Amino acid sequence: MEENLLEIKNLHVHYITDNEIVKAVNGIDLYLKKGESLGLVGETGAGKTTTALSIMQLVPDPPGVITDGEIIFKNKNLIYNTDKENQEMRGNGISMIFQDPMTALNPIMTIGEQLEEVVIKHKKASKHEAKKIAVGFLETVGVRSDRYNDYPHQFSGGMKQRVVIAMSLLCNPEILIADEPTTALDVTIQAQVLKIIKELINKYNMSMLLITHDLGVVAETCDRVAIMYAGEIVETGSVYEVYKYPKHPYTRGLFDSIPKLDIDEEKLVPIEGLIPNSADLPCGCHFHPRCKYKQDICKTIEPEIKGEDHLYKCHFSLF
Repeated sequence: MEENLLEIKNLHVHYITDNEIVKAVNGIDLYLKKGESLGLVGETGAGKTTTALSIMQLVPDPPGVITDGEIIFKNKNLIYNTDKENQEMRGNGISMIFQDPMTALNPIMTIGEQLEEVVIKHKKASKHEAKKIAVGFLETVGVRSDRYNDYPHQFSGGMKQRVVIAMSLLCNPEILIADEPTTALDVTIQAQVLKIIKELINKYNMSMLLITHDLGVVAETCDRVAIMYAGEIVETGSVYEVYKYPKHPYTRGLFDSIPKLDIDEEKLVPIEGLIPNSADLPCGCHFHPRCKYKQDICKTIEPEIKGEDHLYKCHFSLF
């Protein structure tokens, strides 16, 4: 079996305040291989972005604390990195496209200055070399070189997202974390941005962790998918297996809430209720208050992870 490039083991992340402890991530296990794309899917508040920030060692402290677990990148546990090691790892080893392109760029610096700053810091290049590299990547993502000295407010949302993508690729990272890279964009621009990301992943043989709400985006872009709920991975496997044979009720609920083109339905089937408060998680299976298949055992006993390649965390299986 090919060695994992990134491996997360039993990761726990809490946000601790004077009033409560928010358990954002609760013992997740994930891995990512060279050249592989993994989709991380779940509702708002499931812990997806906290997982990504943990990998980048950017969890805000305080109040965020990694209380347990390991994040292994190239056989090294990132949790024990020094600040200097983290700065070297970010950009060169692992890079991230942050969630909102509208706020990811500095409004008082030109696009070119922001790109050059990344190259000079990480590659120790001269200003002339940095500009040459930056212009090349801008053109790669479809931004003309004559926009190099423009400011972020002169760009549309889609163009800003292209700049953010270019910035994340400047140092040829081995892993790209894309945190909902198309959420703020309209449908046609979404398709263009996803196409660019997919082409660049293949061109540079990078691995990608794609965080999204959109199961269609994962089907189009990823090799494997992990479904996250209340800080836990409840199901993971190849895109084909999970989409064709969903075994966890939450995964089934996500698919039932998507309109189907080949079936004439008057109403969709939503998942009842809301995602639980991470400061007061239910006993037993965290999903049981919303699950239409729940039994008494679900209310008191936490299910174990079952399966081999296709894993799911449930006392029962829908298939």
